[in-house]
Amino acid sequence: MNDAQGVRPARPHHKLTEDGRRMREVLSYSRRGNRFTPRQQAGWDAHHEAWVVPDEAVDRPGFAWRDWFGREAPLVVEIGSGIGEATAALAAARPSYDVLAFEVWRPGVADALGRVGEAGATNVRFCSVDAVWSMEHLVAPGSLAELWTFFPDPWHKTRHHKRRLVTPEFAALAASRLAPGACWRLATDWADYARQMVEVLDAEPALRGGVVERWADRPVTRFERKGLTAGRAITDLRYTRV
Repeated sequence: MNDAQGVRPARPHHKLTEDGRRMREVLSYSRRGNRFTPRQQAGWDAHHEAWVVPDEAVDRPGFAWRDWFGREAPLVVEIGSGIGEATAALAAARPSYDVLAFEVWRPGVADALGRVGEAGATNVRFCSVDAVWSMEHLVAPGSLAELWTFFPDPWHKTRHHKRRLVTPEFAALAASRLAPGACWRLATDWADYARQMVEVLDAEPALRGGVVERWADRPVTRFERKGLTAGRAITDLRYTRV
């Protein structure tokens, strides 16, 4: 999906000021180290050529996700797939859907590749380009069958709340990309972020929903267990595009 002029604006980390300096942007994530464990290296070596969309590919004219999946199928986007525990299980149970997983932590992508391969799922593609930018410029309005955001970075310090993913601006963008009747599933183990999510998503006129019982299809991940061990309650939310 290109912009109206056929040229997409520079993606995050590529934007420059008028005098040529790298522009600092407020992003909902931080890029961590890229060293692989032996397991991660094995997953990367086995699957990255087929299942990882190179960052530079999105800049090419005519870029389309269907070309990377090799078929036309309902598209699900997951933002922040981590090490792929949920991705692998959910994608394997939905072979008729294409699952596009955004994750900027490259060792997590490598780990997830191995898990997806072990699950026998061939319908997942990974991308490490900023998910918000990609949703705006690479995902067509009304095209998503579902959106998953499980345990996004809580940025729990008050001064960092501006970096949280779930904001009014992103809620409007996400709603515009969902097909009518499609849903956005979220989960968090931070109570104040759950309250913010409800406040923001309830205020988005194109969405209806709220807090729901835990989604049974979503596996209990290592990250979720860590939150439970720390005494934090898990909140699941489901909002539908009206």
